[in-house]
Amino acid sequence: MLKVLDHIEEWLITFLMGAATLIIFVSVGHRYGSGLAIPGVQDWLLSLHFGWAQELTIIMFVWMAKFGAAYGVRTGIHVGVDVLINRLSDATRAKFIVIGLAAGALFTGIVGTLGLTFVLENGAHYQILAWLGMDTGDLFEGPTTPDLEWPTWMVYSAIPLGTYLMCFRFLQVMVAFIRTGELPHHDHGHVDGIEEDDVPVDVNPYDMGDNLHPHDLKHQQMGEGRTGDQGGKK
Repeated sequence: MLKVLDHIEEWLITFLMGAATLIIFVSVGHRYGSGLAIPGVQDWLLSLHFGWAQELTIIMFVWMAKFGAAYGVRTGIHVGVDVLINRLSDATRAKFIVIGLAAGALFTGIVGTLGLTFVLENGAHYQILAWLGMDTGDLFEGPTTPDLEWPTWMVYSAIPLGTYLMCFRFLQVMVAFIRTGELPHHDHGHVDGIEEDDVPVDVNPYDMGDNLHPHDLKHQQMGEGRTGDQGGKK
């Protein structure tokens, strides 16, 4: 199930990014081409309506950002100033890392709950009852977007969905760290298809030599010995 969720997350982000880029490209090309006095072509371009393009791309980028934030937690892309934490002993550093991950899960859980409440009050509750054929009573039907005329609760659903997923990723990383002492790492300089030099098995190959990411407990940093290692092994 986790692998399926990982793939859905990646596919969704990829699709939203690619589709939004394509829509923007077509919209800009349409706007430019409509100003060219080409018989027949100009009239045809002017007959096409792309007023919805900007609104749709904004919505797509919002969804991409929310799910991209969850992807960043899972892969270790998010950065933070961890100069102090990385100077602590292994035991103390582990405690602070767990506290930080738990705080992230708590914060995103609260934001997701507030977002869910807002979405329900903004028309989702009304629509769900309408779909089920139940009495909607005095529930608010909710507004629609200006250009696409989509229910705004559908757009705002990115907040609870993406934030709850981010909360789950924080908990996932925290549990994995407690069990293994490892944190997710992302190599910003890695290029697929290019072989990397062999590194010792006890070294983190994704280390970027900075203090923007907390050091895990299982792998030492490149070129550094672990505190307490005999002879300061490299």
